Amino acid sequence: MCTDDKHHHHHEHESEVQHSHPKVIEVKKDIVSINQAQAERNRGYFDAKEICAINIVSSPGSGKTTLLERTIAMLKNKIAITVIEGDQETSNDADRITAMGVPALQINTENGCHLDAPMVIEATKKLNPPSESLLFIENVGNLVCPALFDLGEAIRVVVVSVTEGDDKPLKYPYMFESATVCIINKIDLAPYLKSNIATLRDNALKINHHLRIFEISAQEGTGMKEWCEFLLKMGKR
Repeated sequence: MCTDDKHHHHHEHESEVQHSHPKVIEVKKDIVSINQAQAERNRGYFDAKEICAINIVSSPGSGKTTLLERTIAMLKNKIAITVIEGDQETSNDADRITAMGVPALQINTENGCHLDAPMVIEATKKLNPPSESLLFIENVGNLVCPALFDLGEAIRVVVVSVTEGDDKPLKYPYMFESATVCIINKIDLAPYLKSNIATLRDNALKINHHLRIFEISAQEGTGMKEWCEFLLKMGKR
């Protein structure tokens, strides 16, 4: 009888599992498809207003905000810039940007691990960027969830620092696969680490051979001229 009971419970459990999986998949698909529909509307809005939206994604601590500060300092007298900052808590990053004289809006996702297209369009309309401008969207520090959520951006920039290891693109392939630009940051630290910039670059290109790669030290300013020239060209198409 014990054997029969176990056998019965085993099948009962299997039945529950079989029924639960499609529900989970359907919910995930619904969330992503709803977001994608809004992302396409966002893209149309950005195109109509001639706003170049740039979604910056990375692990926490890669230097996204420092990169933004250096970029703003070099470009704010050449093109209009607005910034959306995404973090789970605090307005620290938005405060750093507004201190530079650039309009910025903080989105706190609380327990959320990424920004989504509805959040971005709501923030954009509050900021009301002018035509022929750059809109930087600094996403929540995370190399998993943001990869799945299109925001309607023209450019997705994945930032990876040399401190994170040469194999980062191989560990998080979808983020690198979905990006259009890769910034290898903190190159000034490479001599002090067991890190090889050429290997990191090659690994990123193995995942996505279309990536436009910039090797930068946002702290020191190395490589920033080429990056800013690229942005200026994209913003004034």
